[in-house]
Formats: sequence, structure tokens, C-alpha cells
Amino acid sequence: MLIEYINEAMNFAKYEIIDDDEPYYGEIPILKGVWATGKTLEECRRNLIEVIEGWLIVSIKTGIEIPIIQNKKIDVFDYEDITA
Repeated sequence: MLIEYINEAMNFAKYEIIDDDEPYYGEIPILKGVWATGKTLEECRRNLIEVIEGWLIVSIKTGIEIPIIQNKKIDVFDYEDITA
């Protein structure tokens, strides 16, 4: 379920090149605060996936609402053991 959700979220990724040491910037607008950078587009994508994973863990642990993305839903009650 988590992998499918992350993959669906990545379909909404927006990328741009910025003037920085890590010029590739990516974000998932539907997931507030989820963004990453990288020296290459592929590194940016990998970093963005890691950020989504961390964002999901924090959201589950703190009870932040996780939006449904294209019928992909995270049921927090399925992950109660994570918060213990």
C-alpha cells in the first residue's frame, strides 16, 4: 500500500532547475512540505521518494491527514504499530 501511494504521488512531481549546488528541485504540491533537490534529476527523484517516506511516517505518527491520491489511500489504523 505504501509503495503504491508513493508511486502515485511521484506522478504529481513538479521539477525545475534552480541556481544552486544541487540544481534540480522537485516537489509534490499535493503533499505540503514535500520537496527535495539533487545534482541530477535522478538523484532529485530518489531524494523526493525518501522525503515522501519520511513525511508519511511523521504524518501517521502525529495524526496529520494524508490526502487521497488517485484512489490511493493510507489508512492510519493499519499502521498503529508504527506509532507505538
